Amino acid sequence: MHRLTHAQPLPEKLSGGVIALGNFDGFHLGHQAVVSRAIALGFHERRPVIVATFEPHPVRFFKPDVPPFRLTSLDQRERLFAHAGADGMLVFDFDKALATTSAEDFVSQILGRQLGVAAVVTGTDFTFGRGRAGNAEVMRALGATSGIAVETVAPVMLDGEPVSSSRIRQALAAGDPGTATQLLTRPFAIEAAVERGDGRGHELGFPTANVSLGRYQRPARGIYAVRVRLDDSTEHSGVASFGVRPMFEGDDEVLETYIFDWDGDLYGRTIEVDLIAYLRPEAKFESIEALVERMHEDEAEARRILLPSP
Repeated sequence: MHRLTHAQPLPEKLSGGVIALGNFDGFHLGHQAVVSRAIALGFHERRPVIVATFEPHPVRFFKPDVPPFRLTSLDQRERLFAHAGADGMLVFDFDKALATTSAEDFVSQILGRQLGVAAVVTGTDFTFGRGRAGNAEVMRALGATSGIAVETVAPVMLDGEPVSSSRIRQALAAGDPGTATQLLTRPFAIEAAVERGDGRGHELGFPTANVSLGRYQRPARGIYAVRVRLDDSTEHSGVASFGVRPMFEGDDEVLETYIFDWDGDLYGRTIEVDLIAYLRPEAKFESIEALVERMHEDEAEARRILLPSP
């Protein structure tokens, strides 16, 4: 898998390819349909397939103060695109120059002259160009004048509604990771480096790996059954708390994960935490003893969900 930016020349092996064009944050069922069509087209025409994405997200560029909403990092998207069968990932650096590029120049100059793509596949709701002047129909018309074939893929419907990143964010914020998993076709996963905490979890008998969510969408605060992938490719079950720890001072949001039956030093290492099931909201207890008792109950519930008896 080649990872490139649009300012770089494409390697010869990716020239004349098919490009799946969108943001693809989350890479949910609808995004997968677009990329699947691009891969099928590339296979049929014996052309390489590139999946494009934008960084930062255009919403973040135009509204820098908007609350965090990311569903996937660039590294996660790269792995997902590779797993889907793409040959390359193209990152459009979304800056002022790209934001002010006209729809006509985006197609003729960037897609056509600079990248030399043979075909483009997008969703029917894709917009592009200065002032979002371009849409699927504009792309098709401009592509025809630049010798670029254009196909569009309709939204994927689930339970009578289109699958969208907005639906996934709403489900996560509502404490419904199960619906997010259904729309994504995999659990929502937070990937970050483990930070040093105050050691309180270890004192309570539940040593945790703590990570900050950065630009990720904030799920509902509370306790989750989780699966954790370490940087040695091993996978483990656990229970995690996301929130501000109401029993203690401070208001910084943090994800604290207790990994079952595992011992070791994770500080500075990158882990990926899948949110599997929401157990309960975060709460303030009358005493530390009451908190620890509830933590044992949370562990038992998470084990029941993740490690069912045969």
